[in-house]
Amino acid sequence: MRLAALALCSALLACATAPAAPPAPSGYDAALAQRVGADERGMRQYVLVILKTGPATNLSDEERTRLFNGHMANINRLADEGRLVVAGPLGANERQYRGIFIFTVSTIEEAAALVATDPAVEAGVFAYEAYPWYGSAALMEIPALHERLRP
Repeated sequence: MRLAALALCSALLACATAPAAPPAPSGYDAALAQRVGADERGMRQYVLVILKTGPATNLSDEERTRLFNGHMANINRLADEGRLVVAGPLGANERQYRGIFIFTVSTIEEAAALVATDPAVEAGVFAYEAYPWYGSAALMEIPALHERLRP
């Protein structure tokens, strides 16, 4: 009985003196974490924007082409500035969601200011919804990886 009590006390003492946080994994890269804005979980705040069909549905083909070209140029500009980490179209769906943006900003207001620079949004081709989103800071590496995949 005394041996069991001694073992229990030893185990409790070991638990009480154990470090509060587990050691960092061996692959942890502090410089990378700092560069991509990672918090202690390897995560960061973004804003997710869902583009949906807007009220401007009766545009000419020429106007749509002009606005779409401006939309793509704006996407590239925002990505080059490091403000847009992911963008892309969605497949057909009953909600008329058309695409997404994931912005590297912390507030809906900041994202709204960026979305307002899109000529297709300004013209009413797209409307949007925006939500705070907490995700992996590794997404910040996507633009550089993407450049390596484009011919």
